[in-house]
Amino acid sequence: MSGQAIANPLEQTKGKFEDKFRQLEGEEWPTPTDYRNASGAPGYRYWQQKVDYDVKARLDEGKRSVSGTETITYTNNSPDALPYLWLLLDQNNYKHDSISQMAQTVSGDTISLAEVRRAKRMQEWEGGFTIAAIRDAAGNALPYTVVDSLLRIDLGEAVPGNGGETRFTIEWSFPMVENKVVGGRSGYECFTQAGEDGNCIFEGAQWFPRLAVYSDYEGWHNKAFIGSGEFTLEFGDYNVALTVPADHVVSATGVLQNPDSALSAAQRDRLEKAKGATSPVYIVTPAEAVAAEKGKASGEKTWVFAAENVRDFGWASSRKFAWDAMGVKQDYADQPLVMAMSFFPKEARPLWDAYSTKSIAHTIDVYGHFAFPYPYPVAQSVNGPVGGMEYPMITFNGPRPVKDKKTGELTYTERAKYGLIGVVIHEVGHDWFPMIVNSDERQWTWMDEGLNTFLQFQAEKLWDKDFPARRGEPKDIAEYMLSENQVPLMTQSDSVLQFGANGYGKPATALTILRETVLGRELFDRAFREYATRWRFKHPTPYDFFRTMEESSGVDLDWFWRGWFYSTDHVDISLDKVVKARLEPSDADAAAKRRIAERGKEPGSLTASRNTQQTVVERDPSTRDFYDSIDPLDATAKDRKKAKGALEDLTPEERAAREVKDNFYRFTFSNKGGLVMPVILKMDFTDGSSKTARIPAEIWRYNNRKVTWQYVTEKTLAKAELDPLWETADADRSNNVYSGNIEDKTLGIDTRDEATNRMKDSNVKVLPDSLRTYDAPERD
Repeated sequence: MSGQAIANPLEQTKGKFEDKFRQLEGEEWPTPTDYRNASGAPGYRYWQQKVDYDVKARLDEGKRSVSGTETITYTNNSPDALPYLWLLLDQNNYKHDSISQMAQTVSGDTISLAEVRRAKRMQEWEGGFTIAAIRDAAGNALPYTVVDSLLRIDLGEAVPGNGGETRFTIEWSFPMVENKVVGGRSGYECFTQAGEDGNCIFEGAQWFPRLAVYSDYEGWHNKAFIGSGEFTLEFGDYNVALTVPADHVVSATGVLQNPDSALSAAQRDRLEKAKGATSPVYIVTPAEAVAAEKGKASGEKTWVFAAENVRDFGWASSRKFAWDAMGVKQDYADQPLVMAMSFFPKEARPLWDAYSTKSIAHTIDVYGHFAFPYPYPVAQSVNGPVGGMEYPMITFNGPRPVKDKKTGELTYTERAKYGLIGVVIHEVGHDWFPMIVNSDERQWTWMDEGLNTFLQFQAEKLWDKDFPARRGEPKDIAEYMLSENQVPLMTQSDSVLQFGANGYGKPATALTILRETVLGRELFDRAFREYATRWRFKHPTPYDFFRTMEESSGVDLDWFWRGWFYSTDHVDISLDKVVKARLEPSDADAAAKRRIAERGKEPGSLTASRNTQQTVVERDPSTRDFYDSIDPLDATAKDRKKAKGALEDLTPEERAAREVKDNFYRFTFSNKGGLVMPVILKMDFTDGSSKTARIPAEIWRYNNRKVTWQYVTEKTLAKAELDPLWETADADRSNNVYSGNIEDKTLGIDTRDEATNRMKDSNVKVLPDSLRTYDAPERD
């Protein structure tokens, strides 16, 4: 074999054509394996790890700290022996020298009061885990190394693959962050302003060392937590005992195992009645919560929770909590009753008792139909310092009423109402994505935030058709897609610019368009359920999603993924021109009459019209001949003979086509934004009727910049408009409407193989002999 390089068969060597429809398979997507097959489903050798936790933890209210001991059982279902394990220490991003803190940037030259408070607090206070000990099952110390927000444990003996198991214990502690000052996904909030009760709400998240994922496609997922990329974890069973002040009420992942010691008899009775209730029932009443706020009980109480097949554990604790609940029956006979429950302080009423638990119930209904039934026994919403965050079976949500300055009473705005409903739907919706369909949030934000925001949009519009949804409507994403400061959706989470618009808004809009415009609801809904069902309690990648949506719907969508997920192109399709194309009449005289009429629509020579002196022809009659007495566009004997012969030479089918009176409208579209999309064209006719043509995106396959499309009708077109329902996120609607003059293009008399255009410049007096021969006597 010679040393000459082999040509790349996909390389474009001539012209500037870019194939927007070339296949992503083999170019951008990884090769299918036995673990993840080409259809997008888990392969026959798919595996994932299992991690079980037994945790005993204590909240020190005075010191605002948490300490605990956890025993972890790690089951290695991979084919690989693992000599060490990686764990996540996400609280370490509050250490002064962490990547998260040291790499923070600021914008502008001015500073806000909130920024000053945070900067000073971070000088005075430092968070992060203190690891007291790590021991194996025999009690022997295990060596470990902390790498920023990661912990590597070096095992005495590698965990065998294919079901091998190891068990070890970690003792740890950390100070909780004051969330309202420093920020984050957990922490505490104390009500210490004038007139407040001085009590606190504590929310625990990323609060214990947790195993990182070890997967077939990446090995250890051991990228440090630096703020945006969230938490990919393994599934397992949890048993958690939380010791808190005796008068606290606790909400947590899982089912309460010791209600007899944690709850009063009356509260247990209310909880039982709530199972069959059609509206929320108070378990801890507002009056009981207010009474608890007036003093601090001595002693402590332990609440024990158990959860099966979850990937994380969150909790909240406060004496301020009122607690309501109601049972939610799903539309599936084999699914257990779900207890929808909300925990909130008096400062959250009357908003929370009106809408929180009912929003949970609505989410369970809508997401259950779009994806799969809710598999867990409880779903909870907690009001505290965190504005919106999710964990299995529990969510933290922020909106509250405001105090009326005149009356002093709490009241809520319309914005707060819809804000609460929306955030509860969104955070509870995360129980499906990514708490069950367990995508890698640290790599691909859109896989959980985007998919979940899409379903949130569906749920909001099923709550109220006029719900002021923030994200999901195609028209609302156009401004972002025109912006310069953006990156493709397939960008790693910590590098995403304009995080909300990119991670939430754009993918939600893309899926809305995919459902409503590209695939249609039937194909989309089936494919989306297929993906969700295939990958529940598993670790999907984007490629599993893309492949499943194509395989299940039966539609090649590479062009769609390429445009919406791999590029920063935007949608801007312009309707440039409309032409009415038709054949000249088969009769030569009728054809000439039409040509002359068309010429009459054109202005004459400006120079000739402004000349004041006589022309030679006008002054000297001897310069005039036969050609000055005829119209060059008029029919000649030769024209008549040729037209008659051409007509006689046609087959019956061609003769019938020659007599067609329909209008052939030709629409020229330009793709100015670069993102190829279906072309939705609404045509209004002079008789008052309309027709909308939905032209598939494949119209752009040969030329992704400019194309011409034809529509045949007996009717006369009056107006044409692109994307009349604003469903494609077209960023510039100023070029979507065509209501001007429709150019009339008449084609000449055709033979079997050609049609000759006989429209000639009306200023030309004498045509070449090759085109016209006149027989003067016959013109008489």
